[in-house]
Amino acid sequence: MSDQEQQAILTAALMAAFADGGKSAAERDAVRRIAGSFGSAVPPALLQDVLLKRVTLSDVARPLATPELRQLAYEMAVVVCEADGAPSAAERAFLVDLEHALGLEHARAESFVREADAVAAAPLAAPTAAEPRHASTLAPAEMDQMILNYAILNGALELLPESLATVAIIPLQMKMVYRIGRAHGFELDRGHIRDFLATAGVGLTSQYLEQVGAKLIGGLLRRIGGKLAGGIGRQAVSSGFSFATTYALGHVAKRYYAGGRELSAAALKEAFQGVLGEAKALQGRYAGDIEARARSVNLSQLLAEVRR
Repeated sequence: MSDQEQQAILTAALMAAFADGGKSAAERDAVRRIAGSFGSAVPPALLQDVLLKRVTLSDVARPLATPELRQLAYEMAVVVCEADGAPSAAERAFLVDLEHALGLEHARAESFVREADAVAAAPLAAPTAAEPRHASTLAPAEMDQMILNYAILNGALELLPESLATVAIIPLQMKMVYRIGRAHGFELDRGHIRDFLATAGVGLTSQYLEQVGAKLIGGLLRRIGGKLAGGIGRQAVSSGFSFATTYALGHVAKRYYAGGRELSAAALKEAFQGVLGEAKALQGRYAGDIEARARSVNLSQLLAEVRR
């Protein structure tokens, strides 16, 4: 994609992040990291332009000349809106306006939102291929393997070009935390797990923003003969991010629930940052496993497992 096309897609994602009025420090930090990674492709003032509403949906649509790119911009915006569950009324209104500005076919846009809603709101108890059969009673070695399986799977999903693959990452992280808590005698609901992730320092919206930006800068989404295509020929920047985040969340959750949820918020955040550093160092060791998983994963089957 050209710089202008990349910038337009990223702008749509940024506008989606702030569609509900949220301007958290975590979101702003994620946006700055993405913009910095793009280098000259994104003007330094883009974040300020979005926050101050100096860019419009018409500005987003103008550089996107093909239906494929316009659909991609819409899907990336939906991905961000789905970060913490089904979009709010304000986010849905934004998506309707974006659909009109991009001139999309309504049935196709609506179908994607329905699919993304189903993945984002997936039941916590539904098993996936990343888990042992009896995940409610796990030996320590089994739990460590389950965490590694989830980390590799989420790293692999970031190597896939399909937008719904990105939507599945946070629900899979939540399922993993649910199973770890359950193995230690805690029945967790979605609200508790969201609080756990936020306390550890994992912003849901900012995580999706970072993944969208990393996919673009990693060259994973590109045009071939006027169509979008994705490649798994080299390790993308984003897969390291998703692997490390998932791995760190799993091991901090294991420590937290094994200790009876006694860690303070500050200690939980410190523990997460410590394990995150270890996980980033491990990512290179498992790069081959991540690419192999990306080549073998049946996305339709996986999404069906996540949703059911």
